[in-house]
Amino acid sequence: MTGFGHMLGLLAPGADWLAPRVAGHGPVSDSLLPHWLGAVSIHILPWLDPVLASRVPFVLLLALTLAATWYGVYHLARSPQAQPVAFAFGGEAHPADYARAMADGGVLALIACLGLAQMSHETTPALAQLASVAWVFYSVAALPARRASATLGLHLGLASLTLSGAPTLAVLLGLGCAGVWLTQPAVPQGRSEPDRTDLGAWWPLITATLLSAALATALHLWRWRIALPGLSPETNADWRSLGRLLLWFTWPAWPLALWTLWRWRHMLRNRHVAFPLCFVLLAVAATVTTPAADRSLLLALPALATLAAFALPTLQRTMSALIDWLTLVFFTASALTIWVVWIAMQTGFPAKPAANVARLAPDFVPSFSWLAFGVALLATAAWFWLVTWRVGRHRTALWKSLVLPAGGAVLGWLLLMTLWLPALDFARSYTVLSQRLAVHVPNGSCVATYGLSQGHLAALTHHNQLRLPPVETGTDCLWLLVDSTDQATLPDATDMAQWNLLAVLRRPSDRTDDVLLYRRLTP
Repeated sequence: MTGFGHMLGLLAPGADWLAPRVAGHGPVSDSLLPHWLGAVSIHILPWLDPVLASRVPFVLLLALTLAATWYGVYHLARSPQAQPVAFAFGGEAHPADYARAMADGGVLALIACLGLAQMSHETTPALAQLASVAWVFYSVAALPARRASATLGLHLGLASLTLSGAPTLAVLLGLGCAGVWLTQPAVPQGRSEPDRTDLGAWWPLITATLLSAALATALHLWRWRIALPGLSPETNADWRSLGRLLLWFTWPAWPLALWTLWRWRHMLRNRHVAFPLCFVLLAVAATVTTPAADRSLLLALPALATLAAFALPTLQRTMSALIDWLTLVFFTASALTIWVVWIAMQTGFPAKPAANVARLAPDFVPSFSWLAFGVALLATAAWFWLVTWRVGRHRTALWKSLVLPAGGAVLGWLLLMTLWLPALDFARSYTVLSQRLAVHVPNGSCVATYGLSQGHLAALTHHNQLRLPPVETGTDCLWLLVDSTDQATLPDATDMAQWNLLAVLRRPSDRTDDVLLYRRLTP
């Protein structure tokens, strides 16, 4: 909702596209590109609901991420040192076929990563950063075989990463990849491996990095966000949470990536291992040193999925079976849980899940949709078919071990977005808060605000068409909305003798997210 508010703010008359605002409240973000894309989409698709129109560019960004990852793995797998050993009498896989199979495995590993599920469907700068990193990853992998497209991709990818709020990472990626290129092992005579001494092969990394740095400087996008964990007990807990995040967020790619590093340990300097490892290490470093750890770790997933793909040719049967069984148990149990809770919401049985829903989402009234039910039923049937296919006896494919993890991730997301969507929307969105406010305040009114979050401001502007000036400006609005956590400092911003508390409004999902509604005593 905050990102959507930025987009609406850019479409307001006289808006400054270099300083996005939410409901007229000061510059709130140094991430420009995703908000530009959303605002342009809303403007050129007036026949769509603005919320839906704002999502269109992000659907395309996710598609770009998957495509760039596929082609990036493909080009790395075409490297001579990444190809399987040729048999004495022939019969080995054709280089192009082998590279395609590896690319398929890389995309499946990316889809299977648990951390991708939610953030890849958000209209936030995180998805724009992910698509930019994937684009840069493809461009680096394609050098110098596709020099023109790779050069263009490097410049646009690093520039878009800079405009998406990560200029430091853009510069570090450019410099890191240039360093990896210059440290490539010497090429044996007669091999088709790219030559590190070929200036034309790596100069685009330098020029693209310089362009990103200049762009960030010109638009004042540099921000200091380093927050190194210390040694206090509180920080130790932070280290533990970071460890848990690394384990679940990148599952199942991380064990396969570690296996790749072990099996290819004598070739860590080669491009098919060194480049993705560089991307992963920089993203993990950003995860450890920045507050938004999960969104920084998201940027490691394309390269981590690539490392996971290179584990497939050397994966032992026992490890493959272990991944299959863990995946089968986890996603089957998750799907069963989603179905049981949905049945409880519809019928009241079993009683305990129904009571939990009533406690977490009070006043929620369940509804039934044949379309959602049908899609969920087909997705569940497809899952059981996929399990049957995986255990069947047929020609083995390299990516076979990643079919169940990817399919399970898709199944879980489909079930959540069909069976649970009404309850999740009721609990997490601002719609209920807007409806409760509309009982007291007519749409289109002037309402002074104090301490409200960007999400509140964006939602009330969109749903209630309110004008929301800060109370500090001395506005003469009839109503005042205050975040309950800032109530103690409210007397410093306005004369409380002028206001009478009218209602306390709450979002269903957060008992601490109260908004206080005041009415002016003397208009």
